[in-house]
Parts: sequence; structure tokens; C-alpha cells
Amino acid sequence: MNEDRLNAALLESMTALGMVRAFRKNAPILVEGEDGSTLYIILEGKVQAYASSPEGRQLFLAEYGPGEYFGELALDGGVRAASVKAMEPTTCCVIRALDLRDVLAMHPDFALHLIQKLCGMVRRVTDQAKALALQDVYGRMVRLFMELSDGNGLDGKRVLREPLTQQDIADRIGSSREMVNRVLKELVTGGYVSVERGRYVIHRRLPPGR
Repeated sequence: MNEDRLNAALLESMTALGMVRAFRKNAPILVEGEDGSTLYIILEGKVQAYASSPEGRQLFLAEYGPGEYFGELALDGGVRAASVKAMEPTTCCVIRALDLRDVLAMHPDFALHLIQKLCGMVRRVTDQAKALALQDVYGRMVRLFMELSDGNGLDGKRVLREPLTQQDIADRIGSSREMVNRVLKELVTGGYVSVERGRYVIHRRLPPGR
């Protein structure tokens, strides 16, 4: 079970306090650096959170689906720390930050859930910062592939749960597409990785990061 997802009872209580908004695929929902005053609970669809450089490079941060929420940093009254866009047609319940403070007092279960989610975010950001500082591109790619893949239990292969382009991989590990292409070529040539039905397949244990 995804621990970031609200349970059915809490989701029903929370969504009764906001208004529903729909977003088309690829529509921006939050923009990094803008004032933030709302929290979004996803009812249907999927969104992606990312950070951008002035040159337009993006760093993947997270994906959220139904029952999950984002924009919680609106509580401190500061600007948005990241951008969020809809990856597919998405419907959200939108709760104003001013109302959210009352919600936290009225729903201690949500307050506890929010604290646990923020703790998880700190851990993930710390792990990501360590990887960027201490691992090379190859090591970060190996780590990503292991996190996003499942074993089929038959022949030892692992298959990524979702199709990723080379640019998707680059955004997630903080690298360039050209470097990702170079590393993938080495893995394919060595017989470690292949592409089957649009998804990367790991055939045997990947060598450790260099």
C-alpha cells in the first residue's frame, strides 16, 4: 500500500472541504517560484513534480496519483518550491491554505499523515542529494533501475514498471540525455539490459557504480 495515499474515510472527509478542478494532460498546476496558497488532493489522474534550471533543464522529483496530495508547503506562506504538471487528464480537490489550518485542527489523523509524508519527503530528498554528490551517472542509473523494477520470479529478469525515455531517465537522475544514452549503450552491449515492448528489462545483476 502507498503510505502517501489517504485512506477512504480521510479522503472523503478532506474532499468535502474543497472545490473540484480538472486539468488537461500536460497542463501546469503549480509553477515553481509563484506564491502558493492551496493544497491539491488528486481524485483522478496522475501528476509529476519537478524542479527547473534557468536554462530549462528539469530534475524529476516525484509522481502522485489518486488519493495523494501536493502543495502542502503552502502552509508556510512561501513560494512554490517545485512545479507540478498533469501527466494525463487529472481531477483534483483544491483546499485553500487558510482553510487547511482549520482542517489540521479538526482532523488530527490528517495532521499525522501530513507529518509522516513530510518526513518521507525529507528522507527522499536526502537520499537524492547523496546520490548526486557521491555517485556517478552510472551509479545513479543503476539505483533508479533497481527502484523502478520488479522481478518476475522465473528467470531472474527485472522489468521496469513504466516505460521511460532517455530524457525521462536523465531528468530523474540529474544528468544529460547524451550521458544516459552512452551508459545505456554500454549496458545493452554488455547484455545487461534490453528494451522489450517499450520497457527496459534487466537480464542480470548490474555492475556496481564506478
